[in-house]
Amino acid sequence: MEKMANSSSSHVFPSLTPALAHRAEVLENPLQTYLLGIIISICGNVLISISLNIQKYAHVRQAQRGSKPYYTSATWWCGVVLMGVGELGNFAAYGFAPASLIAPLGCVSVIASAIISVVFLKETLCASDIVGGTLAITGTYVLVTFAPHTSTHITAHLVQYYTISWHFLLYLFIEIVIFCLLLYLYKRRNMKHIVIVMLLVALLASLTVISVKAVSGMITESIKGQLQLIYPIFYVMFVVMVASCAFQIKFLNQAMKMFDATEVVPINFVFFTASAILAGIVFYQEFEGLALLNIGMFLFGCLLSFVGVFLIARNRPKIKQQDRNFIAMNKIPGRRHTDKVQPEAKTTTYGSLAAKLMCNRSGQTDDS
Repeated sequence: MEKMANSSSSHVFPSLTPALAHRAEVLENPLQTYLLGIIISICGNVLISISLNIQKYAHVRQAQRGSKPYYTSATWWCGVVLMGVGELGNFAAYGFAPASLIAPLGCVSVIASAIISVVFLKETLCASDIVGGTLAITGTYVLVTFAPHTSTHITAHLVQYYTISWHFLLYLFIEIVIFCLLLYLYKRRNMKHIVIVMLLVALLASLTVISVKAVSGMITESIKGQLQLIYPIFYVMFVVMVASCAFQIKFLNQAMKMFDATEVVPINFVFFTASAILAGIVFYQEFEGLALLNIGMFLFGCLLSFVGVFLIARNRPKIKQQDRNFIAMNKIPGRRHTDKVQPEAKTTTYGSLAAKLMCNRSGQTDDS
């Protein structure tokens, strides 16, 4: 009878008590898997920083030559391939380590990019770069040390259980309400503030992190032998991942057009990291059972990384943009480059009130 009871409970265990199964899987998960996720994420971020600097070098070289467009350069395509490999590494890292740890490790890309730009692109090294790099490295070490040292075996049953949990449904409802409010202010009220745009990106990034970890984890379990691709939740998460990434890139590109990269990069890093940590806490319950000291030190490490990234990005060279209040002559309806915008300097009316009246009269005749 006891054997029958044990066998029947083992069959019911995965489907009826996924939370208990999750804890058992966490306890059995070795530390090597956790460290593997950290190493993959760091390598991926370093590759991304190398690729960005290679593409930047290709742009500069093509601009100096002025012969062919940048996308005809083999160097530029090499940078694109490296970026793809780096992003693939970050994607795989979510399957081995907590999302609340992988997201803050994005500061490694900023640090590596600053070092590469100084060494190879001969950019100026400032004191704030050294201080920022030191703070970012220290923060990375602190958050890796005090982050949750457990990684969940992501299965389809577990993702389904987390998806219908009340705390995630409440979190999703609040996020949708805030997103709709910000989108209304951005589109209808025409409030083009950088915080509004970056909050839109961060809210989408929260869903991206949840779906990326789910898809990556289920693919990892499938490679290990436990096929998860036959469950509909895998394809639901895949669609959410693609859609959230697409809209996130759209808003991020709009932010890059309206604001300078030295403002967008640090704010996006802070907002993205905060949303990823919150998503890991709410959806995957990654801080469950973690001591208050570990939580406090983890948040302190994130703060050091934030400050370090701000100091590094502050002194990056800014792209000079045309003044938004300036309107080119070819953009004015009914005007051409040959039209006179002021009297000749040799005339008697140059610089006088009569000249202004003459300009006004010519404008009225053109309008009529």
